[in-house]
Amino acid sequence: MAMIGLLGILIAFAAVVISIVCFGIGWWQRKNKQRAESFFWGGRVAVLVAALSLTVCCAILVWCFMTGDNSIEYVVRYRSNSDSSLGWLYRLSGLWAGRQGSLLFWAWLISLFNAVVLLATRKKGVALDNLALLVSQVVLGCFVGVLLFSADNMPFKVLDSVYFDGSGALRGAALSWGMNNLLEHWAMAIHPPTLFIGYAGLTIPFAYAIATLIANDEGDTWVRRATPYTMFSWLLLGIGIGLGAVWAYVVLGWGGYWGWDPVENASLLPWLVCVALVHSFTLYRQRGIFKKWAIMCACLAFSFVILGTFITRSGLVQSVHSFSGDAVSTVLFLVLIIASLLAGAVGLLVRRKGFAANGQEDIDSLLSRDAAYYVNNLIMIVFAVLLAYMTISAALPSFLPFGGQSLSAGTYNAIARPLGILYCLLVAVCPLLGWGHTDGKAFFKKARVPGICALVLFVVLMAYFFTYLLPSYNAMLAVGGETANGLLEQGAPWYYNGLAVVGFAVASLLFFNSGYMIVRSLSHIKGRVRGRLSLLGGSISHFAMAVILVGLIGSSMYVTTVTEYLEYDAEADTAAPMHIQDFELRYVGQEDSTTSNGPMFTVTFDVYRDGQFVGQVSPSREMSATTMQTKSNAGVIGFPLEDLFVVFSGITDDGAIAMEAKVNPLISFVWTGFGMLVLGTLLAMFASRRPAGARPAEVPGNGKRPAALDNGEQED
Repeated sequence: MAMIGLLGILIAFAAVVISIVCFGIGWWQRKNKQRAESFFWGGRVAVLVAALSLTVCCAILVWCFMTGDNSIEYVVRYRSNSDSSLGWLYRLSGLWAGRQGSLLFWAWLISLFNAVVLLATRKKGVALDNLALLVSQVVLGCFVGVLLFSADNMPFKVLDSVYFDGSGALRGAALSWGMNNLLEHWAMAIHPPTLFIGYAGLTIPFAYAIATLIANDEGDTWVRRATPYTMFSWLLLGIGIGLGAVWAYVVLGWGGYWGWDPVENASLLPWLVCVALVHSFTLYRQRGIFKKWAIMCACLAFSFVILGTFITRSGLVQSVHSFSGDAVSTVLFLVLIIASLLAGAVGLLVRRKGFAANGQEDIDSLLSRDAAYYVNNLIMIVFAVLLAYMTISAALPSFLPFGGQSLSAGTYNAIARPLGILYCLLVAVCPLLGWGHTDGKAFFKKARVPGICALVLFVVLMAYFFTYLLPSYNAMLAVGGETANGLLEQGAPWYYNGLAVVGFAVASLLFFNSGYMIVRSLSHIKGRVRGRLSLLGGSISHFAMAVILVGLIGSSMYVTTVTEYLEYDAEADTAAPMHIQDFELRYVGQEDSTTSNGPMFTVTFDVYRDGQFVGQVSPSREMSATTMQTKSNAGVIGFPLEDLFVVFSGITDDGAIAMEAKVNPLISFVWTGFGMLVLGTLLAMFASRRPAGARPAEVPGNGKRPAALDNGEQED
């Protein structure tokens, strides 16, 4: 199996090189159409060969994981012995559980995207498509080259015979190898591949951006080609981030879903830039503006994808998610980051005249939709750059700001919260503004109904804030200790709570403004189905942002935490109750059991609220018999407006039961908003941006918006 896998990588690398050469010669000979087409045809065949070869390589690893073939070292190191109903999924996830397998999986995904581009353009393809495939194949060649020319990254390394006994069974250190049992959860099994699909997909808009620069083609062909891949990648990145949050909340046992870990940040960076990229594509198609924005955002998104890989695999910064580093891939990914940014910047500099917008990108008024789009994009890019800098700050020289420092979550929150609220405010106000300038009467006419409704919702949220959230905050400050200090580090009480109030006000406005757009889209859905679905998808996505904003304020700023050591009487099997807010946890019993992975200890509590029984929690700690790693399984009871989150931390030397409980307000809004965001993105992705066969509206020389788009609607 190992030999077949190695041969597959060799064939894939050879096919990539051949495709690059063929596409390059074809582009060089493009004036001779017949000769160029012959070389383009050869390059396209090589693209399919590379994809097929990498498919075989992945299939070999999957076969070994599923059948328990221990001849390959990577399989032994990341195998799962789970016999649960999801055991097959955990064994499958071994493919991307380690560095070598994840690089192979990533390369395979890029090859599949290239094959999809090839098949999608096989009948109506233009020279630009072949040039984009050339760029994308260069990226694929880098990934396959890392696998082939770095021994540390070769997934088909044969396991040394020293790890087998006379009967062929594993022995010695190999017996303790296996998948980290923290990864054996349905969300974590799906989380990495969704992210990897998103990462690989962003190669395509980058490839088209560089191709259009090389071709000096300022038309919107590349945007129309790249938009579906961008939307799909953005969707998968969002799903991956959400699944990672679910896993962190349920499995890691710390009661949160986002900790600003370097690898978490790495997944967020391209998602943020994609927000700007999607909006830039919309205006590029519809108004012929944001051309430079779109190209640079495509390059930035790709560079941040590679930066995430660099962070994960270089050992540059410490993370609970990172792999061990190796010199070859570290250097290669660093070169890719620099090259992708330089390619976009230098290309735009050289082609600055061809990609000028003839003054159409000039902002006549700050109170206009044009200005709102600019500022929205600027916020996303600035935040992404700041986040990237802060993430790698620990590895930077000490004379630089934050250099040599590992920043706390509070530092990230201090920047992210006001920027996020400002961004949501712009999203809420943008549909009310006019293009070029905003007429005051028209603005207030549009804002009147959503504004009144938003005021009503804001009053409701303020009642909840003053009766529940603020008392919880004051109670945590009164307790003192690390929790109180952590809250005060994020700002004085007047600022901290004031920011939450402003956030609720913005969420209220965004909620009803987006809701108004949803109703309007649905009422006219029969007229232009595809165009209206696009508008509907964008409006639902904005509506979801309002819901998520409410959830983030409650579940990240006003969490109540209690840690207690409950006295336990072994003879009577009783323990003291635990109290948090209006909840009481009454001890029921404990169980020491053995699962397929190893021993597990569970404690069970009945939960009462204001004296009424509301449910039962059974938090546990589980140890893997293979890897000797321990994980906590939290007990969670969900209510409409909060979650009760309970973690069992172990038994102390004197026999006390160590417990931690949290009340997470409004966290259900985060999960609900996440689902709505996925739905909105799906609608926007599958809806055509304009009726089939229609030409994009020409932009008049005076830079005014075409009349067809002056109806106050937005399509993003």
